[in-house]
Amino acid sequence: MANKNDNPDTLYRKEPKIYPRQVKGRFARLRVIAVWVLLGLYYLLPWINVAGKQSVLFDLPARKFYILGFTFWPQDFVFLALLLIAAGLTLFFVTALAGRLWCGYACPQTVWTETFIWIERLVEGDRAKRMKLDKAGWTAEKISRKSLKHFLWVAFAAWTGFTFVGFFSPIRELGQSVLTFSLGPWETFWIIFYSVATYGNAGFLREQVCKYMCPYARFQSAMFDKDTLIISYDEERGEPRGGRRKKDDKDTKGLGDCINCTLCVQVCPTGIDIRNGLQYECIACAACIDVCDQVMDKMGYDRGLVRYTTEHALKHKEAHVVRPRILVYATLLFVLISGTLWAMTNRVPLRADMIRDRNALYRELPGDMIENVYTLKITNMDAAAHRYSLTATNNDQVQIDLDRPLELAGEEVAAVIVRLRLPKSAGKGVQNVELLLQSENDPVIQRSVTAKAMMPLGIGNR
Repeated sequence: MANKNDNPDTLYRKEPKIYPRQVKGRFARLRVIAVWVLLGLYYLLPWINVAGKQSVLFDLPARKFYILGFTFWPQDFVFLALLLIAAGLTLFFVTALAGRLWCGYACPQTVWTETFIWIERLVEGDRAKRMKLDKAGWTAEKISRKSLKHFLWVAFAAWTGFTFVGFFSPIRELGQSVLTFSLGPWETFWIIFYSVATYGNAGFLREQVCKYMCPYARFQSAMFDKDTLIISYDEERGEPRGGRRKKDDKDTKGLGDCINCTLCVQVCPTGIDIRNGLQYECIACAACIDVCDQVMDKMGYDRGLVRYTTEHALKHKEAHVVRPRILVYATLLFVLISGTLWAMTNRVPLRADMIRDRNALYRELPGDMIENVYTLKITNMDAAAHRYSLTATNNDQVQIDLDRPLELAGEEVAAVIVRLRLPKSAGKGVQNVELLLQSENDPVIQRSVTAKAMMPLGIGNR
């Protein structure tokens, strides 16, 4: 009886489960290194302090982002925007140069899927054992193995969700809240949400996320050209494919180098056959290259039947891996990243805004003095405390009176009442007073602000 899932008249077809075979080789080692490095950064960075602050913390309630010793305020949004643009441009650069390296080595879906597959392989065994276990009935051994696998998956997903929230809420305080069962509603929601998302995406959906949900797979072809390095099967060398013994002469049999072992299909995490040409499902993990090279070694053939190459190279044309598009991307990236880093490291950690008191234009004081009142809003963006001085730079007749000393703790925002007094003889109408706010313990930290002083009309210089 035919399976209902194989009926061509049905709207939906159940995706067959893919059991990727474990492979060893230079690209497999690179993937393992990438997974360990990326997971290490993800799980360890929140626990590392830099300059007394969590190394990476997006403190949304306080509207501050802490990234590797830098503190970004709402006014610094331009830096975050530039960093995001640089990240996008880097993706375009890498894709134009070497295809979907991001997907194969650094994408979170790939990294966590690899980790879940390692756990699955550890508990259930290699590919053949996993397939046999899934086909078998529900015995005590199968229940115990499946239970242990899902327990480890859930534990790892929960730790992932906890760490994710730890990038937005101080992770040590978050851990204390978890231990004392005092989590807030939003923290609880996001830990559960991200845990479930990790468990579902990496444990069950896996390659279907790459094939059906990821937009990158859809528009990647727009960044490819005939000189982009891609994983390709050398059809001219491999065809006609066919099985043979090692001692057989392939030329006598009229065969190419491909022995049709299908190992390249068995190791593919998305289940495609690279021999059918470049497909959008390919995530450029290079597992097929590793396993094919091993087969070529056993058969005594040259490596590279499946390899990183370009469309031009496959057609025996001159390939240009370094080409104008790559040079433009590289130049833009260098200028953008170096400029952003220079601006971040040389920014003045001080903000100042002078706001007039709208209740009165000015006040007349004894001694023929005119007073204007302002609110000076100061943001000390530095981690260290500072004491500031406020002086007029374009008018020696200005007298400055403050309602409190200009002393701010690290990352403090303060509002100070400032009274500027000028003699009536200083002018009439609007007078621009240039003020310099400067740190007394670090004179490099300074800001200039302009105060518009209102003077009585009809009273000029005499």
